[in-house]
Amino acid sequence: MDVLYENLLTLNWAQVAMWAIGGILIYLAIAKEMEPTLLLPMGFGAILVNLPNSGAAAVIDHLFEIGINQHELFPLILFIGIGAMIDFEPLLTNPKLMFFGAAAQFGIFFTLCMASLFGFEINDAASIAIIGAADGPTSIYVANMLNSNYTAAIMVAAYSYMALVPIVQPPIIKLCTTKAERKIRMTYTGKTVSKRTKILFPIIITAIVGIVAPDAVALIGFLMFGNLIRECGVLNSLSETAQKVLANLITIFLGITIASRMTAAEFLRVETLLIMGLGLVAFIVDTFGGVMLAKIMNLFLKNKINPMIGAAGISAFPMSARVVHKLGLEEDNQNFLLMHSIGVNVSGQIASVIAGGLILAFLAK
Repeated sequence: MDVLYENLLTLNWAQVAMWAIGGILIYLAIAKEMEPTLLLPMGFGAILVNLPNSGAAAVIDHLFEIGINQHELFPLILFIGIGAMIDFEPLLTNPKLMFFGAAAQFGIFFTLCMASLFGFEINDAASIAIIGAADGPTSIYVANMLNSNYTAAIMVAAYSYMALVPIVQPPIIKLCTTKAERKIRMTYTGKTVSKRTKILFPIIITAIVGIVAPDAVALIGFLMFGNLIRECGVLNSLSETAQKVLANLITIFLGITIASRMTAAEFLRVETLLIMGLGLVAFIVDTFGGVMLAKIMNLFLKNKINPMIGAAGISAFPMSARVVHKLGLEEDNQNFLLMHSIGVNVSGQIASVIAGGLILAFLAK
């Protein structure tokens, strides 16, 4: 009874508020099926670390130190699993789709300027901006490398908006396009690429990025290593393990580890709300940038591009590609955009890592 009385005395409204936030994340994971492998452990972890005199807080904090803070281990290992999931063939058969992946990173640099104007230190502003990469592991890696003071809010914003892609992107896409543009059909050539090309691609990309943006080598290297496991043809069981067992296990650890920075004192700040707002701005501008590039290209192309595919240039793989495909079918039930949007989506995966590496090259010194 003494322990119960002591815990009740130390309990405060901020901890209760964090329980509510944890409950919301759990609700979104279960009821709405929004990134459940991540939001569920994040939500439960947020409750764990905000219990009075929580014995779990020290354990989870230790996991954070080992898996994220000291060596960025969890994000890098997760990239192996993500790489093993990605099929670059749609991009390799139509390399110009890479431009959309680059254009959809505009929100990162726009938000960096916005965050600086709001008074954030440059390292924090850059860490907030990388939410626009729509890539959780990249956001965690960059924020940690830049020693941001708002790591928890950035992590939550990055993964929350990734989960909310089906809600955030459609109204922006519709606002930027006309009904006629959304009905544009794109033919699929049916081209294939050789096994040799698929094997060489991750090796060559790693080498190029290593020269252009050395600080991104760890991220792109682990991503491309995962893809090499997939495409080499001699490690099928390992590829399957990386895609399913490894990716799911690390995602669970990553989710509950992030919760170590979701204590009431660290998370319940005015800056957290501002970061969530800036993260939304980054996603909106990313989507706008990809769509507008397609519209500009259509001014010069004989075979028009459906501008919606530009929105898939954010790195939320494969959610964004599915959103574009679904919007295409809503306008025309014979308008199949999935292969084109997937090609743009995987190019965004590469572009977001390069963008993170460029930011680190300028600031992590």
